Amino acid sequence: MIRYSAHAAARLRQRGIEEAWVEEALARPHAVQPDPADPTLMRSFRTVAAVGNRILRVVHRPDGPDTLVITAFFDRDATP
Repeated sequence: MIRYSAHAAARLRQRGIEEAWVEEALARPHAVQPDPADPTLMRSFRTVAAVGNRILRVVHRPDGPDTLVITAFFDRDATP
């Protein structure tokens, strides 16, 4: 199950990011890497065609059997 932190839920609304895009990035990422600032976090990247192929970065971590989304945003520095 995917859960969202309060921060992530607020940022998705603020940035116009759909939960379906986040779920797709987690289920079928184009790339996954550890967060260099926090080894407990992972970053999943996925191109979102609906917004002109922008790259969505989802920062998340395991939370028991669930995945907790910490934040998500369109990453201007990532390459597809």
